[in-house]
Amino acid sequence: MMTDPVADMLTRIRNALSASHDRVEFPASKLKAGICKVLKEEGYIKSFKIIAKSQSDVKIRVLFKDKKSIVGLQRFSKPGLRQYRGYEDFPRVLSGLGVSILSTSKGILSSKAAKKAKVGGEILCNVW
Repeated sequence: MMTDPVADMLTRIRNALSASHDRVEFPASKLKAGICKVLKEEGYIKSFKIIAKSQSDVKIRVLFKDKKSIVGLQRFSKPGLRQYRGYEDFPRVLSGLGVSILSTSKGILSSKAAKKAKVGGEILCNVW
């Protein structure tokens, strides 16, 4: 059975927030680093850092602002059912209070940035 690394990352963040931790670590990848960059730009996390403990053990450490900065994280497009949308058709997350994170031809972007750049793509997850 294949595991979904993005869903694993979101679950680790969700669990760390519910356990009142101030940081969380998970295995690194370019996709996860891009998602963390968008979370920082949108103000959901304080910072993130890529830590190389050894050549094969590279992790991302995320520092949270506070417990209430992220209320919910939801995986949207799954490996078994990919969800692609044009820039006009992005879902509204929590009536516009949340944001979708997308994988586009211009990299990992928030739905707001993707609309501005007029690019569509795969909707990875929703954050509110």
